[in-house]
Amino acid sequence: MNFFQIILILLAGLIVYNFVRRMILTKSIKQYSASEANEVVKKTRNAILLDVRTSSERSAQQIKGSVHIPLNELRRRSSELKKYQDKEIICYCRTGNRSINAASILKKNGFNTANLKGGIVSWNFK
Repeated sequence: MNFFQIILILLAGLIVYNFVRRMILTKSIKQYSASEANEVVKKTRNAILLDVRTSSERSAQQIKGSVHIPLNELRRRSSELKKYQDKEIICYCRTGNRSINAASILKKNGFNTANLKGGIVSWNFK
């Protein structure tokens, strides 16, 4: 086996690992559609929306009333969410990929979390 083949095998293994990890995360984190998340936040008032996108993404468009902590700052700033410990934290990003990671991080830290399936692009801004 030459060096190129070894690199290809390692790369394929990494792709499979990430795929399986994503499937496990998706199954272990509650997933809300945009309409379900909107209903939970407005009707039960026992949930908040957490925007984990970058500041520039948020300045372009945001869901009114959401809290903002970018994903790359979440571990460091998760203590800011302690006041929401008794609420469900529904994480969102642009399409739902980063937010599933955010929900997983928060879940490991004892928060009740969910993910906005489809991200902000699925949100109806009427």
